[in-house]
Amino acid sequence: MMFPQSSSRHSSSSHLPQQLKFTTSDSCDRIKDEFQLLQAQYHSLKLECDKLASEKSEMQRHYVMYYEMSYGLNIEMHKQAEIVKRLNGICAQVLPYLSQEVGVSCITPAGSPHVLSPLLHRMLQ
Repeated sequence: MMFPQSSSRHSSSSHLPQQLKFTTSDSCDRIKDEFQLLQAQYHSLKLECDKLASEKSEMQRHYVMYYEMSYGLNIEMHKQAEIVKRLNGICAQVLPYLSQEVGVSCITPAGSPHVLSPLLHRMLQ
C-alpha cells in the first residue's frame, strides 16, 4: 500500500476499506466507460468534420469553376454586344445605298433576338 496504516485502525474498521475499494473500483470503471464513450463520440465527430471539410473543399472548387465560366460568358457577351454594335453601324451606313425592298428584307432578320453567333451557341450547349 502507498500509505502505511496502523494495525489498530485497520482492525477496528475492517469493513470500510473493502467498501471503499469497491466504490473506488466502481468509480474507475464508470470513468473508464465514460471516457471510452467520449472517445467514440470524438472519433465520430472528427470523421464528420473531415467529411464536411472535404465537402467544403469540393464546393469551393465548384464555385471557382462556375465563377470562371460565368466570367468567361460575361466577357463573351460583351464581345458579342460590341460586334452587334459595330455591325449595326455598318448596316446603318450601307442601308441608304440599298433599294427599299432589299433594305426592308435585311432589317427584319437583323432585329430578331434568336439569331446567335455559332460560338455563343456552342458555349450554351
